[in-house]
Amino acid sequence: MTVRIRFPDLKAITRSTTLDAPISSTPILARIAEDLVRTGLADSGADQISLLAISVSSLVYEEALQLELPFHLDGEELRPGTEEGAARWAADRSVDAIRERFGREAVGYASGFDRLGSVPDEFRELAEKG
Repeated sequence: MTVRIRFPDLKAITRSTTLDAPISSTPILARIAEDLVRTGLADSGADQISLLAISVSSLVYEEALQLELPFHLDGEELRPGTEEGAARWAADRSVDAIRERFGREAVGYASGFDRLGSVPDEFRELAEKG
């Protein structure tokens, strides 16, 4: 994974990492990207950016998930075969299935509610029934 950060003065920095094991979870990829961005910002001392680019390479489609023994190593929560990694993998597959059936906008990040201005009526009615 690579992140490129450009600053208002047009200077740019790049931070990247290569993982030891395959990653199959969007939230884990987002966390790694966030760590790279935070490192880059800390290194630069800047507090504003004009561009943030994130790229992921060596992507492959894998239907099956190879389980791993839990050795409780540092960074183990990032590995797909651990208990946490398997749970994240299952959650990602569920989100993919919902989006395939109901459309991409059916599931999003909680921060997306800022765009809506409020909770949709359908969700409010469902919560009131429960």
